[in-house]
Amino acid sequence: MPPQLKITPLADQSVFVRGAISGVVREALIAGCLTAVMILLFIGSWRSTLIIAVSIPLSILTSIILFSLLHETINIMTLGGLALAVGILVDDATVEIENINRILEEGHETNIKQAILDGAQQIAIPALVSTLCICIVFMPLFLLGGVARYLFVPLAEAVVFAMLASYLLSRTLVPTMVMYMLRLNEDRGDAGNVFSRFQKAFERRFERLRGIYRDLLTRSVLHRRIFIPIFLVACLSVLLLVPWLGRDFFPQSDSGQFILHLRSKTGMRIEETARLSDLVEDFIRHEIPPAEMDNILDNIGLPYSPFNTMHSTSGVLGANDVDVLVSLRENHHPTADYVRTLRQRLPEEFPGVSFYFLPADMVTQIVNFGLPSPIDVQIEGSNVQASHQIAEKLMAEMHGVPGLTDLHIQQPLDYPTLEVEVDRTKAAQAGYTEQQVAQSALNTLSGSFQVTPMFLVNWDNGVNYNLVVQTPQYRVQSVQDLQNVPIAGGRQGNPEILADVASMKRSHEMAILSHYNIRRVIDIYGSAQDRDLGATSRDVESIVNRYRKQLPRGTFITIRGQVETMHSSYIGLLAGLVAAIMLVYMLIVVNFQSWLDPFIIITALPAAMAGIVLMLFFTQTRLSVPALMGALMCVGVATANSILVVSFAKEKLAEHGDAVKAAIEAGNTRFRPVIMISLAMIIGMVPMALGLGDGGEQNAPLGRAVIGGLLCATMATLVFVPSVFTLFHGKAKSPDTQRSATQKSAEA
Repeated sequence: MPPQLKITPLADQSVFVRGAISGVVREALIAGCLTAVMILLFIGSWRSTLIIAVSIPLSILTSIILFSLLHETINIMTLGGLALAVGILVDDATVEIENINRILEEGHETNIKQAILDGAQQIAIPALVSTLCICIVFMPLFLLGGVARYLFVPLAEAVVFAMLASYLLSRTLVPTMVMYMLRLNEDRGDAGNVFSRFQKAFERRFERLRGIYRDLLTRSVLHRRIFIPIFLVACLSVLLLVPWLGRDFFPQSDSGQFILHLRSKTGMRIEETARLSDLVEDFIRHEIPPAEMDNILDNIGLPYSPFNTMHSTSGVLGANDVDVLVSLRENHHPTADYVRTLRQRLPEEFPGVSFYFLPADMVTQIVNFGLPSPIDVQIEGSNVQASHQIAEKLMAEMHGVPGLTDLHIQQPLDYPTLEVEVDRTKAAQAGYTEQQVAQSALNTLSGSFQVTPMFLVNWDNGVNYNLVVQTPQYRVQSVQDLQNVPIAGGRQGNPEILADVASMKRSHEMAILSHYNIRRVIDIYGSAQDRDLGATSRDVESIVNRYRKQLPRGTFITIRGQVETMHSSYIGLLAGLVAAIMLVYMLIVVNFQSWLDPFIIITALPAAMAGIVLMLFFTQTRLSVPALMGALMCVGVATANSILVVSFAKEKLAEHGDAVKAAIEAGNTRFRPVIMISLAMIIGMVPMALGLGDGGEQNAPLGRAVIGGLLCATMATLVFVPSVFTLFHGKAKSPDTQRSATQKSAEA
């Protein structure tokens, strides 16, 4: 390129995409490191920690290979699924190594090879069922339709592929590495080592915590008839907070740019619109500090090409429309604050001009399905004038809805026109046809190319050039100038003027004609500000339902846009959540060959749902589709933990027949693996829950939902589930009661 040519990118959403993807990768790396540190702290062996940590990258690589075979892409959703799975990829290997270490420490086996075989055999079936429980909760997502399917099926595939790969590695690679890397009765380190002393101090405190937990579990099991109802009532009471959470389809993300659409008076010339956009641009530069302003790009009027018009999503009508794209620099103040300020001050500074903001980030543009606003109230009818009157009355009431902003009717009726009515009798007397009159007017206003195309061929380069004859615009400045347009082609020698054979009058018409399923429609667009989309749309729907009773025959009102997609996605995901619980229950029924024990296992799920609601409530996070995805994950992980406890309790119950003793032994023995699995998942979700970096707001509700759900589900698994197990498996004496009875019989 010549040195005089300078190319500057005006807008590039790939910067945001790359930043968001790097943020998700960074969150996954931090989660993996934190998980490895936690495992090292609990196990106290760097060899065991290395064996477990190897499962993370190998499982992720396996999932990526399967993605490649299915022709999937690496995007925020798939990487979010892999980041979600980081914390649970170590579960199978952690439980297996912890079980092998327990067998070696308790002295049940002195041969490490036999200890590996025994440890792997004991948890083979429970680990398989636990893995399948986590995978099966994502199966209902494959039944979704529309945009929700394309958004969440890749995330589900990422989790399922990684989990299945993790289980296969725990059955094959992990035992092999244990055989060659783990030493028999391996010392946890030199006594003089700082980490060794720290780890032993941690073990002492952890055993003290286990003792406190055992006492709490014993009291809960002994007073189970009081504890179980109180716990259930507390969980159900927390669910009453759901209406106060608020509902959104997707969380808003700060992409560092916003798009302002301004619409001046209908029919304004493009020169006047350009002057107005310059004034608005100066006002925006005054409101945003120069240190944070990157650039401003104005797109004025309609796109030149009809193909570009078809792909336009801003709802432009003509030369009076302007799209103002504002890009901010890094380390800027929240974009929503600037949008809120401009939304309030621009109408005050420029009365008579309509302003509304368009979705600037890719995710919102996708879930809006190309519409300029998330709320679209569509009036459909054959009488456009009557539909427009209904739209005006409806919009007047919608102005009273809290949080509803950017309200405007997309199809204005005030586009100015001049109606030229030819007097055929006068035209015929002067020797003119109506076609000749129309062609003369078109030549003056639009040029000769529309009625008489002419071309000039340059024989030197072989290029055709269009020749257009048109009256200069400065010669047509008024209606009088238009009336003086000469008419060519008559029989008389002197040409007539347009005023001799035609009359003119001012009128107006619709600026744009919109159809939906062939029928004419009028659209009312609106957005939500400082309020959740669910509550805003609920108020709009109540107004619409009231107007539906007053509609004339053949007229219909429908709410479309992101609201419609959000409702269908919520219904699909909530139905998927119920289906996931049922599938998990049936899977455990097949494994346990019992209807009772699977029911005991899933009794931890109400606590998981309560934990999700509490976490979202205290972090002021609205309920969204990513949060529902976190709820699905909690169902699988909470069930997997309960399986470990109940399966061990069943083994102990078969040995001595004491339900209370079996429940206490199961909770005490499985305390460490359950805590390790839950902490691995929770710690792995912390970077995601913080929502840092570009696009971090999108997956933050998912991480927060998982953390809140697992915190409460873990407590329920360790305390509530053993109590329910004891309640359903008979009235047996506690170990302390049995010990006292034995002492009394010996004394007697």
